[in-house]
Amino acid sequence: MIIIMKPNADSSDIEHIIEIIKEKGLAPHISVGTNVTIIGVIGDKTKLQDAPLDTIPSVDRIIPVTESYKLSNRKFHPENSIISVGNTTIGPNNLTIMAGPCAIETEEQLMQTALAVKKAGATILRGGAYKPRTSPYSFQGLEEYGLQLMDQARKETGLSVVCEVTSHRAIESAIKYVDMLQIGARNMQNFELLKEAGRSKMPILLKRGIAATIDEWLNAAEYIIAEGNPNVVLCERGIRTYETATRNTLDISAVPVIKSKSHLPIIVDPSHATGVRDYVAPLSKGAVATGADGLMIEVHPCPECALSDGPQSLTFEQFEQLCNQLKPYAALEGRSF
Repeated sequence: MIIIMKPNADSSDIEHIIEIIKEKGLAPHISVGTNVTIIGVIGDKTKLQDAPLDTIPSVDRIIPVTESYKLSNRKFHPENSIISVGNTTIGPNNLTIMAGPCAIETEEQLMQTALAVKKAGATILRGGAYKPRTSPYSFQGLEEYGLQLMDQARKETGLSVVCEVTSHRAIESAIKYVDMLQIGARNMQNFELLKEAGRSKMPILLKRGIAATIDEWLNAAEYIIAEGNPNVVLCERGIRTYETATRNTLDISAVPVIKSKSHLPIIVDPSHATGVRDYVAPLSKGAVATGADGLMIEVHPCPECALSDGPQSLTFEQFEQLCNQLKPYAALEGRSF
């Protein structure tokens, strides 16, 4: 449930409500808006039956929250969240471009890519050091050495960096080298990993599972936030359907749906969604037009030589051209990058 305070409620009024909630063994969550303060109540609301909060003069109204996710719910947090990642932010005023190779292969490959994507307009370098692959015989990533290369690229370019993690051990390594941890589609409902990601207090990029509903996705985010880490960014990367023309089916409608249900930023990954580089540019434009807070795009100096996902990776020239094409789309949405 959420308690909406009256506009004239002062700090003592709010503190009084918080004390009542805590006395009942429940957890309050405070959201201070422009005009009013909202107090979310986490836990069994039946414990408040003998505490009629709606009779308190400073309380405007009480609204039940029927969704199982609370902290990621816009009802609890009406204002859009802005997530800091290194020296940049992800949120409503800017279009964040994350770009880089699917897998980190060599120091030269990563540094060339980092310099190229920064020149074109990206502010976050993506790169996979841990690669969960369908086949156990496919390239699995450079692991900690790959993370060290990401750290080197960060220091030399000023870009923030994001890398996927697949285990508690990977998190322990990654937090020493990167600015943001990514939970991949295959691990969206790995609840122990989500809890560990929450405890890390690092910004988390949470990809949608290949067959996950939006409510399941938001409940996965809830696991992270419930550990005291509100720094979650959602990533729509396509879902599995009966269609075979693309690798996955990009659910572009997820962007406005998330915007209505949650305060968390959402970005779109058109590279993994389609698996075809020719489709990346038009879907990037569509994502920006529907209100996405950013894009994650795979870029490689030589896609035909890539150890992972070459067919969906853009060349440096294609990426720079796309960024130039996106500028008027971003401007129409009141964003800049």
